[in-house]
Amino acid sequence: MPTILAIDHVTIAGPALAPLEQAFAGVGLPTDYGGTHSNGVTHMALLGFADGSYIELISSLEPGLKETIFWGEHIAGNGGPCAWAIQSDDVAAEAARLEALGVTVKGPEYMHRRRPDGLLIEWDLAFLGDEGAGATLPFMIKDITPREWRVQPSASVAGRLSGVAQVILGVAHLADSIDLFRRVYGWSAPQLRDDSVFQARLAHFAGTPVTLAASLVKDDWLAVRLARFGPSPCAYLLGTNDFETAQREFDLISPADWFGRPVAWFDPGRLKGVKLGVIA
Repeated sequence: MPTILAIDHVTIAGPALAPLEQAFAGVGLPTDYGGTHSNGVTHMALLGFADGSYIELISSLEPGLKETIFWGEHIAGNGGPCAWAIQSDDVAAEAARLEALGVTVKGPEYMHRRRPDGLLIEWDLAFLGDEGAGATLPFMIKDITPREWRVQPSASVAGRLSGVAQVILGVAHLADSIDLFRRVYGWSAPQLRDDSVFQARLAHFAGTPVTLAASLVKDDWLAVRLARFGPSPCAYLLGTNDFETAQREFDLISPADWFGRPVAWFDPGRLKGVKLGVIA
């Protein structure tokens, strides 16, 4: 049976957290500070949605540690989108299933974060594939402490944006990546098209939150990004039940069709280059 994925959160990295927080607040998406991770060198802010998913803004407390932390290259290089995570009811069981399919699995591993109010939040993670954490295949997460301790809907998006609807993954080899997702999750063949607005070759798995993106021509924006950061998420789409209102209130640009659904984008010039859009 095809596997149904529920996005837990997506991550956006930058060399300093405050400018990311300010940029998101500047486009109408003020975030909530979440505290320091258990590694002691990264901290985060988050934008929570009604469906339980969230955007995590992440940076390092100590510049220059890119070799010893997750997404160090993205953090140091202002790479923006860098990872995605899915919810799992049983991380160990799903890890075993994927290992039987020949997927490299690291974990489960225990991790935690202490909120600014002192509350300790705990979870288990497992990382999939041979690339970075959540680079192509997602990493899996299961809460140990109550989920509402880790994330709650942010007031700034209540009634306006419903959650993380799509992860757009930049990949170097489209056919190989399509085969990987079909083998791992049992999905049908994706819809394919060249998108002149997004400027990439897209493969969308209908009924899933996943779209793959590959370069259209040598040295285009995605080819440059892949050369710099390797395969990883390159954009995210947020859901809404009122697309026209969201487009107006957030001053979205470049409206277009996304496999039969309208989409428009926040101005990346106002978001430190991050490609973030809204889809009906």
